[in-house]
Amino acid sequence: MKVKSIHALARGIEVLQLLQGSGALSLADLHRLSGIPKASLLRILKTLLESGVVWQRLADEAWVPSYSLAELAGRMGRENQLVEVASPVLAQLTKEIEWPSVLAVPRLTHMAVIETNSGRTYFDNIALGPLGFEVNMLRSASGRAFVSFCEAPVREAVLESLRRSDRPGNRLAQSAAYVAQMLAETRALGFGLRDPDFGGNFDEGRAVADDGRDSLGVPIRLGHHVPGTLNITWTRRVLKREKAIALLAPKALASAAEISRRLISAQISQGEITTPPD
Repeated sequence: MKVKSIHALARGIEVLQLLQGSGALSLADLHRLSGIPKASLLRILKTLLESGVVWQRLADEAWVPSYSLAELAGRMGRENQLVEVASPVLAQLTKEIEWPSVLAVPRLTHMAVIETNSGRTYFDNIALGPLGFEVNMLRSASGRAFVSFCEAPVREAVLESLRRSDRPGNRLAQSAAYVAQMLAETRALGFGLRDPDFGGNFDEGRAVADDGRDSLGVPIRLGHHVPGTLNITWTRRVLKREKAIALLAPKALASAAEISRRLISAQISQGEITTPPD
């Protein structure tokens, strides 16, 4: 079946590309460069403005691409780099432990899954993910590992956002005692464990939703910066927590350290940094 392209969308993309390439253009400049009638350009620009991807400068009425586009592109580039260097490590981890693991990154009020080896593990009945899956920040092993070891300003921004959240799964952020105890316990261990009442559901407790699993999460550390976490999940009926920690925590910590080493090496070779972070 032959699929037709959307002409109006193509013209909108063309306008956005022109703005990104130049930094700022007037309506007349856009008309000259694109050949699109000014009336059509105004409709395109109004749509892009309402979508938050362009804005109009007051000083000269030039149209400018939003900083959010550059920020999004930068974030996606950093995450793609993390996945690229981490994937071989996750593949090797699969061979060593057979239990599935995921790579997750922070999204301010939750963690998001960006890679998983669950399809290659021996215990393939434990499907993790999918990509983009939202993981609770204070109750999951991954979230606890991130919050406990990230930079202090980032931690405070996360906690403040969680305190303002109206999601039931984020209510524990309003308890300073709970947060302090969670941070202390996680830092003492060097990795995160699920809250005892967390059964995998973002908002509900184990009495309502229980996946029968347990997890530990390890921070991937670049000095004081934590770009993401490595998580290993197992079935509670097969492995008790104490035995799982003894068996899996050393391998998870070693894998996270290897991901960090590869990530730093990649950033140095690409000129993003000149020396390893402290």
